[in-house]
Amino acid sequence: MRGAIPLVVVRPDPGGAQTVERAAAMGLDVRHMPLFAAHPLDWTPPDPADFDALMLTSAQAPRLAGPGIAALAGLPVFAVGDATAAAARAAGLAVTAIGPGDGQGLLDAMTSQNFTRILWLCGRERSSFDARGAALTARPVYAVDPVDPPAEWSALVAGPAVMMVHSSRAAARLSDLVGPERKHLTLLAISAAAADAAGAGWAGLAISPRPDDAAMLAEAHALCHKRG
Repeated sequence: MRGAIPLVVVRPDPGGAQTVERAAAMGLDVRHMPLFAAHPLDWTPPDPADFDALMLTSAQAPRLAGPGIAALAGLPVFAVGDATAAAARAAGLAVTAIGPGDGQGLLDAMTSQNFTRILWLCGRERSSFDARGAALTARPVYAVDPVDPPAEWSALVAGPAVMMVHSSRAAARLSDLVGPERKHLTLLAISAAAADAAGAGWAGLAISPRPDDAAMLAEAHALCHKRG
């Protein structure tokens, strides 16, 4: 019987390193091939008195916001998931609630509790949400830009592998880098939108049942052994 095929994680650090660590603990042959790198942006904190709450949809925001985030410490914080909540607490913020793992669900939870003036610390490239009549103010504090793939990239994607993508942007870049010769590669996407961004022609396609690492890695384990 052939062994399991590699799992390729293209997620940037620090989240990418955490995904790789979890995958390795599951016994997977995991390779970290980040296609992006995050960096802070210059920004000025707004007056917290203008807002009812702070929304965080990525752990990158509190990690990279710098000392300016201290000015917002008095606002109740709604974090999209556990990792974002942990990063917010490490930055000195008080987390009021942790959401269901997706930004729209988090925003819906906030508006259902009558938070109508919401400050969103986010990335330069970000999703669009339906604010349900609330005033949602986006303040970019970081950016995630493409970087060249690691030297081992070409050899790794020349053979069978499971390609794990955590965003639509990553899926689109993966598709561009791999090109049309992808019938030996299996795509594991965090969402249907990410799968759509990657296009067709993969050897296999799986969409995580939930937008979190635990669900994705459970799928990855099955795929790596199924294709192996």
